[in-house]
Amino acid sequence: MALANTEPSSFLATRRGKLTLALLCAVAFLDFVDASIVNIALPSIRRALHFSMADLQWVPSGYLLTYGGFMLLGGRAADLLGRRRVLIAGVLMIGVFSLIGGFAGNSGMLIGARLAQGLAAAMTLPAALSILTTSFKEGKDRNTALGVWGGIAALASAMGALLGGLLTEGPGWRWVMFVNPIAVVLVLGAILRLLPVERGRARLENFDVLGAVLATAGMLLLVYTLVKAPAVGWGNARTIGGLAGALALLAAFVGNELRSRNPLAPLSIFRINGLGFSNLTQLIAFAGLLAMFFYLTLYMQDVLHYSPIQTGVAYLPVCFAVAIAAGVSSQLLSRVGTRPVIVAGAIVAAGGMYWLSRIPVHGSFLSDLLPGMLVLSVGIGPMFVSVTTAANAGVSADKAGLAASLLNASQQVGGALGLAIFTAIATSRTHQLLAAHAPVTNALTAGFQRALFVGAILLLAAAVIGLRATNTRGEEPQTNLDAIPQPARA
Repeated sequence: MALANTEPSSFLATRRGKLTLALLCAVAFLDFVDASIVNIALPSIRRALHFSMADLQWVPSGYLLTYGGFMLLGGRAADLLGRRRVLIAGVLMIGVFSLIGGFAGNSGMLIGARLAQGLAAAMTLPAALSILTTSFKEGKDRNTALGVWGGIAALASAMGALLGGLLTEGPGWRWVMFVNPIAVVLVLGAILRLLPVERGRARLENFDVLGAVLATAGMLLLVYTLVKAPAVGWGNARTIGGLAGALALLAAFVGNELRSRNPLAPLSIFRINGLGFSNLTQLIAFAGLLAMFFYLTLYMQDVLHYSPIQTGVAYLPVCFAVAIAAGVSSQLLSRVGTRPVIVAGAIVAAGGMYWLSRIPVHGSFLSDLLPGMLVLSVGIGPMFVSVTTAANAGVSADKAGLAASLLNASQQVGGALGLAIFTAIATSRTHQLLAAHAPVTNALTAGFQRALFVGAILLLAAAVIGLRATNTRGEEPQTNLDAIPQPARA
């Protein structure tokens, strides 16, 4: 007891606390940037490794598939087996498979490396976020820490485009993979030095193997079907069968969790008021947000004829705007709560996305892109900071990994869903105009405009759903899930 009284009231105020936060945000940055850093390098990768256009999509999509598919398993493994252990294993895997991808001599080898990278990210991200929420107590410390984390999450996608352009035109596309092992060496050293050793939280016989199989299979099939839907068609039997099969597996998973004595994902976590809506807000918002990075990159390269490095540099103002907005919003949470910030951020982001949906064929960066990008950035920074805070509020320490994995699974499923929907919308509009003999650049631009407009609608929908999200200022004691009966005994 005497030792407890000597503990600093604010871990974040200590040097170790600041270094721990920096480490965890570096892990998050590593995971998030890997999702976008390859996009600008895709034309170079296709030429170097002789990819077909059909196979090329699996360089970004393969990462998304295993990232979203194994997220729930990774988060619960962190809770049960030790967050530090799972984090170290995941970071090591990122380094090893990034190195393999960098040396890939054919398309199959690179796709395999990207699939393994996604699995590694599914282990590291929930572990890192759950370490953050259990290291910094609720209140100002956690709000600030999650504010920095949320800013990094939004920042990494823009930085991925910038770094991808610089590396592709500089040392070459392979360095979008080679930068990871260098970062991994630094991160591993910091993990071993800063994070305390944990004991295993569960024995093997207590692990819900059936639940793990059902959840992982259901998520993998769902993300795979969404990624493939634009190519094979939404009305195709494969798409309908894949979605039906995924829903059946996930329904079986829910049934298993209700019966299991030691469930992989205790469903009692959804008894926390607003938690489900917080995750749904993340899913819908990220589906809309993906439209900006994906279609603006195509617009800049295919319509405005920007080089990879010019495209990357164009996202630099977004990086600064997101970082500033996220920092400011983290200080607002303790005053107004998470819900108003979520709603206001989503509305502002929707306005920025609508502005971008009006991009012309003969556009200018300063007049047609930059204003909308800045408005969107000012909205998404606060929105993701507040959603992350809301989705982790009131979660007991033994379920922090589960809460983190649910939030990030929402993001990955949202990304896959957004990519599938927007690709179908943009392609349909472009083909319609090409059939009417419109110029290629006009047809492409019209498709991008339509996709960005629907993205704005989704962000408005996220604002409406956010009205039911958790509203916390991080000051009041939250519900302790350990006091809630497990579903098997209810």
